[in-house]
Amino acid sequence: MNICVFLSAADLDDRYTVPAREFAELLGRGGHTLVWGGSESGLMKVVADGVQESGGRLVGVSVDFLAAKARTNADEMVIAKDLAERKALLLEKSDAIVIMVGGTGTLDEATEILELKKHGKHTKPVVLLNTAGFYDGLRQQFQRMEDEGFLPLPLTELVFFAKDAVGVLAYLEESAGLL
Repeated sequence: MNICVFLSAADLDDRYTVPAREFAELLGRGGHTLVWGGSESGLMKVVADGVQESGGRLVGVSVDFLAAKARTNADEMVIAKDLAERKALLLEKSDAIVIMVGGTGTLDEATEILELKKHGKHTKPVVLLNTAGFYDGLRQQFQRMEDEGFLPLPLTELVFFAKDAVGVLAYLEESAGLL
């Protein structure tokens, strides 16, 4: 399965890097392909290293103004002209989407992918890996949106919140009919 992961390129502490590495190792050992922003820094590097070291493939989609930070030994690297093209390519090349911890770029990617799903532009499973409760506030906001009629479909059909890496892969494999 080609699994797109949206996540931070920042250097983060162990409460985020340890679960990210666990997820990456499970992904690689499962024979999956990581489709990601292509960066060779921060949490993006942690996940790419873990996938590659565990036998998985890497498909990066960088953007021209960040091309100098792109991983040089990915199995495939595409350089998009801008962020909009990058997001479209990430979605196109993936079978499922996992959203890990990140800043405004990750939040932008997450909301766009959910908006596209809400409007039926894709039906790929979307999982938020809620490491250390990072997305508790967002989950609460989404629940309020559902409760007050802002979502045209149930939240459970839009996104799945997972507590750990095992939960992410179990949900994705079940969604893909692999279990």
